Amino acid sequence: MEEKIIYYEKPGKDNTDETLTLVAERAQARGISRVVLASTRGDTARAALAAFGGTDIRLVVVPWQFGFGDKQPFPQELVSELESNSHRVHFSTMLFHTEDFYGVKAPWPMATILRTFSQGVKVCVEITLMSCDGGLVDEGEKVIAVAGSGAGADTAIVVTCAPSTRVSKLRIHEIICKPLNESRGAA
Repeated sequence: MEEKIIYYEKPGKDNTDETLTLVAERAQARGISRVVLASTRGDTARAALAAFGGTDIRLVVVPWQFGFGDKQPFPQELVSELESNSHRVHFSTMLFHTEDFYGVKAPWPMATILRTFSQGVKVCVEITLMSCDGGLVDEGEKVIAVAGSGAGADTAIVVTCAPSTRVSKLRIHEIICKPLNESRGAA
């Protein structure tokens, strides 16, 4: 099988529209109807809502967890709008930011390895695990996960879902797009 991968010269929100177009095309080609999407402040969720309007694609939007910052930046009115359009919003523990009792970031090796591909790939895997943990996607279900490198969407992968308790069952099948180069460190 031969398929193209788009590599963006620069990461960031300027790639959002093209990423969502590529996701819609790949979802249709693969018969995938669910997209798991990272969105911190709601801008990417709004763009996806518009991009996938009139399609069979259903979103599972994953914002930051409550308590990660001083204030939850994802607007409650957008939660209502998404849910009224048959999409889901899932506030959950960010798996790769959990600290153990000694203040050491417990999952840092996995996060660091995934960042060798890109920050967006790390987030795509994280939100897929979180969505499966929360029962919003089924273990073994094939979805497209979408994330970015700080703002917007510049990364998309086709992935088979698994919960965090069975992370070895998660499979990345295809990279749809990602930034070619990132300057982001492994924080």
